[in-house]
Amino acid sequence: MKKKFLLLSFAALSISFAAMSQARVGVKGGWNLSNITTDNAGNTKDSRALSGFNVGVIADLPLVPKILSFQPGVFYTTKGTKLEVGDRDKVTVTNPYSKFTSNPSYIEVPLNFVAKLPIGQNSSLFAGAGPYVAFGVAGKNKYELVTPVGTTSSSSSIKWDDDTPFNNGDPNQGYDKFKRFDWGGNVQIGAELNNFLISAQYGIGFAKVRSGQDNSTDDKSKNRVFSVSVGYLFGGK
Repeated sequence: MKKKFLLLSFAALSISFAAMSQARVGVKGGWNLSNITTDNAGNTKDSRALSGFNVGVIADLPLVPKILSFQPGVFYTTKGTKLEVGDRDKVTVTNPYSKFTSNPSYIEVPLNFVAKLPIGQNSSLFAGAGPYVAFGVAGKNKYELVTPVGTTSSSSSIKWDDDTPFNNGDPNQGYDKFKRFDWGGNVQIGAELNNFLISAQYGIGFAKVRSGQDNSTDDKSKNRVFSVSVGYLFGGK
């Protein structure tokens, strides 16, 4: 019995070391199309989608070589939304055009589990899912007003409420601020071809974006981000 236990333990360790020896790190970046939910059901309006970007580093840690990996990462990513009123090409005195853009940026840490389907010696299709945590670090609120007289614009840095999962009593809460801490989940699909990656991902925020909003009975004011990214993993398989 002891011999069997030792043999199984040795086999498990051997598999673990073999998998870790195939661990790779890489870079990844791409385009974001972000939005913030507008109603209790968690829906968004396409007209409010905001274009942005993501860039960062990832690791590929095989759990089952060529079949299942754990892929943590650290990214700088933009989110946000916009609101437009009127037609910029048909401005009149009674129908001016206005645009408000809110574009927060985060340091985001995704923790994805990725299942792979080999389609060649160095190629595979993959699908993955996992949670993420994010911390707000920068961003701008921009306003533009266009009338027959001319254009007026303004810009200000986003104000962050220093809330954390461990501090709900921040005296500086306010609806003119963003909550600094965000968390949620994402799903992705893609392909790996000779260490090159291409993927599409959808991120779903579970936390309210606006400071002071603690109502958990609806899905208003939560981040939604669709991303298309490319990357490269260094190291052999």
